[in-house]
Amino acid sequence: MLETFRYFAQLFALFFLVIIGLTDSASAPSSFLDAFVPSGEIPEAKCNIEDLEVANDSQLYSILSELKKTAFFRSFVVDLEERCPLQNFGKTNISAKAKAEKKEETSLSSSDEETCASDGLPDLDPGAEPACHVQEDTLFSSSAMSGASEQPKMEVKSESAASDTDSTSDYTGTEEDDFECDGGKELDLDEDEEPLCTLKEDDYARPFKSLIAMALESIRYLGWESDSQRKTYTWTQKTDPIVNSVDDMTCDENGQLPDEFWHDMCSNISNKGGKVVNLVLNPERNTGYNGTHIWNAIYEENCLADTDMCLEERILYRLLSGLHSSTTLSIAKYYYPPSKRKNRVNWEANPSYFMQHFQDHPDYLRNLHFSYVVLLRALRKASKFLYDYDITTGNIIEDETASQLLKRLLDSTILQSCQPVFSAFDENIMFAESPVGERGILQRSFKGVFHNISSILDCVQCQQCKLHGKMAMLGYGAALKILFMKNEESFVTLDRNEVVAFINTIAKFSEGLKEVRDLTNLYWKEVIPTPVQERDADLVDTAIGLVSTLAREGRIEAKRETELVEMALSKEENFLLLVKHYHTDIDRFLHLIDTVFEDKYSDQPDAIIVGSGLAGLSAALNILDRGGTVVIVEKEHLLGGNSNKASSGINSCCPNGNMFGDNLEAFKNDTTRSAGEAAQPELIETLVGNSENAVAFLKERVGVDLSRVAQLGGHSYKRTHRPSNGMAGAEIIYGIQKAVKAYAKEGKASILVDTKVTNLVTEEESGHVNGVLIETLDGGKKTLHATNVVLATGGFASDRSSGSYLESYRPELLNMAATAGAFSTGDGITLAKALNAGMVDMDKVQLHPTGWVDPKDPDDTSKILAAELMRGVGGLLINKNGKRFCNELGTRAYVTNKMLSHDQKFLETGQWDVSAEIPTFSLVLASEAARDGDKHVDLYTHKGLLKRVEGLDALAKWMNVDVETLRSTYGEYLNSASLGHDEFGKASFRGLPSANLDEEIFYAGTVTPVLHYCMGGITIDTEGSVLTQDGEKIIGLHAAGEVTGGVHGNNRLGGNSLLECTVFGTIVGKKLPVKKRSLKSSTIESHPLESLGSRESGREISVQELTEHNEEGDCWVAIHGKVYDLTEFAEEHPGGAESVHVLAGEDGSDAFAAAHSEDVLEDFEDEYLGILIS
Repeated sequence: MLETFRYFAQLFALFFLVIIGLTDSASAPSSFLDAFVPSGEIPEAKCNIEDLEVANDSQLYSILSELKKTAFFRSFVVDLEERCPLQNFGKTNISAKAKAEKKEETSLSSSDEETCASDGLPDLDPGAEPACHVQEDTLFSSSAMSGASEQPKMEVKSESAASDTDSTSDYTGTEEDDFECDGGKELDLDEDEEPLCTLKEDDYARPFKSLIAMALESIRYLGWESDSQRKTYTWTQKTDPIVNSVDDMTCDENGQLPDEFWHDMCSNISNKGGKVVNLVLNPERNTGYNGTHIWNAIYEENCLADTDMCLEERILYRLLSGLHSSTTLSIAKYYYPPSKRKNRVNWEANPSYFMQHFQDHPDYLRNLHFSYVVLLRALRKASKFLYDYDITTGNIIEDETASQLLKRLLDSTILQSCQPVFSAFDENIMFAESPVGERGILQRSFKGVFHNISSILDCVQCQQCKLHGKMAMLGYGAALKILFMKNEESFVTLDRNEVVAFINTIAKFSEGLKEVRDLTNLYWKEVIPTPVQERDADLVDTAIGLVSTLAREGRIEAKRETELVEMALSKEENFLLLVKHYHTDIDRFLHLIDTVFEDKYSDQPDAIIVGSGLAGLSAALNILDRGGTVVIVEKEHLLGGNSNKASSGINSCCPNGNMFGDNLEAFKNDTTRSAGEAAQPELIETLVGNSENAVAFLKERVGVDLSRVAQLGGHSYKRTHRPSNGMAGAEIIYGIQKAVKAYAKEGKASILVDTKVTNLVTEEESGHVNGVLIETLDGGKKTLHATNVVLATGGFASDRSSGSYLESYRPELLNMAATAGAFSTGDGITLAKALNAGMVDMDKVQLHPTGWVDPKDPDDTSKILAAELMRGVGGLLINKNGKRFCNELGTRAYVTNKMLSHDQKFLETGQWDVSAEIPTFSLVLASEAARDGDKHVDLYTHKGLLKRVEGLDALAKWMNVDVETLRSTYGEYLNSASLGHDEFGKASFRGLPSANLDEEIFYAGTVTPVLHYCMGGITIDTEGSVLTQDGEKIIGLHAAGEVTGGVHGNNRLGGNSLLECTVFGTIVGKKLPVKKRSLKSSTIESHPLESLGSRESGREISVQELTEHNEEGDCWVAIHGKVYDLTEFAEEHPGGAESVHVLAGEDGSDAFAAAHSEDVLEDFEDEYLGILIS
């Protein structure tokens, strides 16, 4: 049984410090600067502060900051007029006898009484509104809030009104004893200035160890004022009456009370009859509220002996301590109000105030982090409930914004992947240490404490303080309800106000983590003396060693190395100061020197990226998002490369938890099995481990819809994500190049098309790569310089020339068609090879089993890929005898081998004869499978690659096979599906045909094995650094995508290509250092990609006029009611000019919609002619 009196008294004291913001004003020792933010493990949680900081910085802070501003989440219902349950709380009419007993010990003066003054808010302008007041929300009435349809708009009530409410009590003291405003005497403000509540500095540290709450002080002198009051605070008795109360709720076999017990967790935070308050208009900041006299009166008399606390006590203590820290941070960050006399336009921080309160108490900041972890654990547990939460205010746009932001938060990479943070706190350990028979008692006591703390909120007399106190405690209450309730169905008991408070409280702590760093940085700038106090020789030696390490690891270029060494040898004070405090944290040191000390060579881009497929653009966007600059060099006229053609999707494990039973180990095993004996575990681990982040990046940052999920061949589970509208590659490339082009318009990126890199440039002495030699179409040549070069040029599958990599390593494949563009000639491999780069798996060239054979040109050596998805949704492969011959969901290598084995020589030798005829097969989808792959089916049908046939007879005729043989094939397949397996090992049977095959609708096309992907390429490490043949890094050279080798081993698993590009492109883009610079582009001027101008609305174009422009040299196409001149674009179309030419003079809306989303048209403003009229 708990020592409840001591514990609860301590918690009340702590809680009131949180609300009134009392703090200590001790001096700031220099030792705090060496560890201004705590690090390492968070008490009572299985994660460390560093992980939490990374999670917050990566995504959570930005999303929460926007979410809390939306109409739904900024509108909070609160009752600010509820009377204090202790009638004399906050008054000073303590009996004369009691005062006399306390006089010598407390030395309480009139100036220490609780007041609403102006001395706590410095430099306030005349006429300023009291900071205690809550501003009215003029946008939303309470009728817009769910469950509060009859509530009027919030009314602003003055502090005097609040005092009038209190004056109805039995209190008979003088007017001067009331909570009041004294006019700001100490600041000598103008007579017409409204006074504000002030905050006097008080002891911040002691209450955490030795104070009883303000409520207890009133009770101590005056006793219970009523029987109801005594019952309200029965927790103060050492034997808790709650334990002995009649309660029909019984504990389960583990001693846990049912979920219903926690439903009323927040019942003492009343909002009945409350008003709708706009939290954005009423931010938490320094109000000047002063409650000093109460703490002075109770300091010495109410010390508690230090005793060990049980787990539940510690957790509640840490939560209240964390809330106290968060409040103090807000006060410090928004300490000085706007002032015309001081030329202050906005609220400004007081970093010294921050330092005074936290310098000796990093444990307070640990408690801040702990509280955030508890809230995030609750967020994750309630994610399914919140994902489709009904957000309704009456403003459709605002509601949709809030809904999407909430989904972004719950879908965020961090929330889904950062296990150490979001599972760090385990609520199941609470109430589990006590004997089973006492656990119910402990739970009742815990809830009783929370109820009573919540009740005291109504004793706070500053409206702003009360508002944020109630909001935070309601958020805590909602979180605890979520954590303690076992069944998700119970979450429906969370009302609208609890959800609003919950999200805002999480945002409050997210901001608190950021405020610690902001205030620390401000403190350094204002307070720390510049002269370095350490021995110069030691610091110079440390600095030189640090710079040497950075140069050796290739993290700074040689010129930067020279510059920093010069700064060290010249004993540049600011530089050595950074060395002093950051020499043990190289990453932070590097970031700060690039931020604080501008590079003399900042006119150079941070990176030159060769190639503009998904790998190159991913690297570019990550660099640009970090404030860097890039030059992208592309030898084609259009961006996107082969990534534009990718159609099956991108693999990811495991968004939103264990989707479809998938897990990282299974994904890794599937990838390793496909890679065979050439598998490199560390590269596979990097690929798979970053897959969830990669898809989240594409969804959240790039804005790609990847809502559909399929199971492709070689996969144990559904994990390949694709858009609901359009092809994966085209949609991803459209979105990411749009993001990069936005930076180009700002001068941060330069995109050079029709430009080829002919050589890499290196420094003479070090051999580090520091640029490229480029050549334009007109023969112009130029050298571009940058600290880092990224190769993202793709593979070599289309180069059949003499001496090509294909001829050198796989000559037997030279006669096979390819899906890669003609530009896939291994340029990047050649560039790196010239610098002694290693190459790996060059003979590993993937044959994709299904390239479409176009009936209009069956001998064309360039084939369109029949996406893996076609087999994933249920497509069957049938040979010319009308028989199935493989598991369609097997790996590409397996299916291709089964296809080629129809050739007798290959069957016998396992080697393909370059002179042999390449076999063809039928790929057939039943109607159910076609519906599942509708976008692909529509596109391929439009291109004439798929044919719709009705009934089995028609299908057999089209295939030129015996109908009964075909009927038998389908009969055997349906029977295998009923058993759950077939003779080829297939165990997943999607898209089955109906039993009545004669009335089934089929979609059929001819496919053949094609060259598709090169697994071999440049040797890299897990960070995308290019390695020499001896395994050493080539400093300044990096690579990502198909140009690299080793990631896929013998055979790439379907859906891993786009994943590889995104993962390694992102890794490279995040690791490369960026310089501090003014906002300007690189100095490259030749052949930049022109920004797309905006034409006027265009003219009206009739159908007849459209039909007149129906030739290759005059190609107009109507799309969604608008007419475009695609004559020049047709030759640049990634899918080939023919796809555009067949639509000349016609309405191509259906064909366009089959492959693209409508957003793509935004890039065709220059081709837009006008509106189509009938």
